[in-house]
Amino acid sequence: MHDNIEKIIVSQDEIQEIVARLGQQLREDYQGKNPIFICILKGAVMFMTDLVRAYDDFSEIEFMDVSSYGDELESSGEVKIIKDLDVPVKDRNIVIVEDIIDTGRTLDALIKLLTTRGAASVKICTLLSKPAHRILDVHVDYVGVEVPDEFLVGYGLDYRNQYRNLPYVGVLKPEVYA
Repeated sequence: MHDNIEKIIVSQDEIQEIVARLGQQLREDYQGKNPIFICILKGAVMFMTDLVRAYDDFSEIEFMDVSSYGDELESSGEVKIIKDLDVPVKDRNIVIVEDIIDTGRTLDALIKLLTTRGAASVKICTLLSKPAHRILDVHVDYVGVEVPDEFLVGYGLDYRNQYRNLPYVGVLKPEVYA
């Protein structure tokens, strides 16, 4: 699996530093507010788990499975909710946790949905941001690091449901997916 990685973009140590920094920022911003952290499945699971531990204050966690990719390399542009929330969000502070923000389509749709459902606030926290690939201008409140427009895997990011368990984020060799 490691042999299929061209280069490491964000090391395991860098990820730990990012998670600690973002957890601290969120703790300062949401002290006493008991936010709901919404993990966008499956990619954000690793990041969300580490992030809520670093947050270290009262909070709730929820999960949504939302897709605009399927098994493809490019976003289809159609956002599908595969698994919705189990709790109401009316009058709650929401933090959407993403592994990577690429085109912005998924987050744009989620922000509109949660706002329509009456959330008190909706903020975005992402480990990775790929601004070169952005189609919709979505405001991201908490960004771990900006990354180049390359095919990334690891720490939750996948190619055909593989590579999620890498402890770092790396560039997948083109011959693997060509």
